[in-house]
Amino acid sequence: MLTHLDKSGNAKIIDISKKNKSIRIAIATGKIFFSNATLEQIKQNNNKKGDIFSVSKIAGILAAKKTSNIIPLCHQILLEDIYLEFELNEKKRFIEVKASVKCYEKTGAEMEDLTATSVSLLTIYDMCKAVDKGMIISDIKLIKKTGGKSDFDAKR
Repeated sequence: MLTHLDKSGNAKIIDISKKNKSIRIAIATGKIFFSNATLEQIKQNNNKKGDIFSVSKIAGILAAKKTSNIIPLCHQILLEDIYLEFELNEKKRFIEVKASVKCYEKTGAEMEDLTATSVSLLTIYDMCKAVDKGMIISDIKLIKKTGGKSDFDAKR
């Protein structure tokens, strides 16, 4: 059953008024693949727009906090923690972003986590596009969710 539809098939936000608050954690990942020239720029930390990891981290945090403003049927929730980490794979020329979001709410933080991951990757693209417009953003996915009615673990 699609919960964002009413009996007539119209979009609606889910009523969470009767749900109990609980600790909810979501973890998501995504990758951005790039050229050798971009890899060298990243390794030498000489991007003209600044430190791509610091800027991308801040962008991801801000995006998580604003998720309900850009996803129409997403509830506004108070986030307790947002954490982003980056792993550079030089051999395969990609950066993997891993984001985790935590809240004490009536609804989960999956959308906030996926938004943080996506915007972080888009920020890396924006900062490196002068060198490499052919970068590929891929594999954005939820890998774990705890709290609420059910847990999820993709067991990468």
